[in-house]
Amino acid sequence: MWRREKVEYQGKYYQLPLPEEKGTGLGKPLKLINQPVRERIPVVIASIGPKNVELTAEIAEGWEPIFYYPEKVSEVWGDALAKGKAKRDPALGELQTYVQVALAIGDDVDHMIDWVRPMLALYIGGMGAKGKNFYNDLAVRYGFEKEAALIQELYLDGKKEQAAAAVPEDLVRAVSLIGPEGYVRERVAAFEEAGATTLNVTPLAGDTAGRVRLIEQMRNICG
Repeated sequence: MWRREKVEYQGKYYQLPLPEEKGTGLGKPLKLINQPVRERIPVVIASIGPKNVELTAEIAEGWEPIFYYPEKVSEVWGDALAKGKAKRDPALGELQTYVQVALAIGDDVDHMIDWVRPMLALYIGGMGAKGKNFYNDLAVRYGFEKEAALIQELYLDGKKEQAAAAVPEDLVRAVSLIGPEGYVRERVAAFEEAGATTLNVTPLAGDTAGRVRLIEQMRNICG
């Protein structure tokens, strides 16, 4: 919380400013000279584990999950979100959910599914350790247990291309917006119904003009 009075911090490990017996004695509390735009800085938490998602729904303005699979949100995170929201301060307003998705619109964009696979393979296969990879755990919770194990095995063996190829097409399509305009419209509606309030899109195109066109198309779809 921003305050206009002097700012001091007297914690267990850090004291700002230092007390006289620990420093020069010249330290003084800071005082803001510019009035903040708002009293509170909004907090957005990127969380996927049940307890962390519950905490996010309780204390944060926003939630930024990774690999948001609309049809699985209720099954995977529903209880955690409900528990957190039950303890939520009404002053925070509704929880905002920010979802990152790859975007490609057209009748000949299926090949771009392969553009997304390496990123999914990196997280599912390469993050953490074999016995502790939260993104791998998420893929398992989505129903891709065998595929997640294979991706991790290949990735940790240094076979990154094979790991990417092992990422299921169903998973890529579920967490992306890749396909004809009508299909993308349906998927946008599915994301909205599942609780997504903001889509941060990564336009997949070979040049700047193509990316700009995709953003324009997305604006029309969401408008």
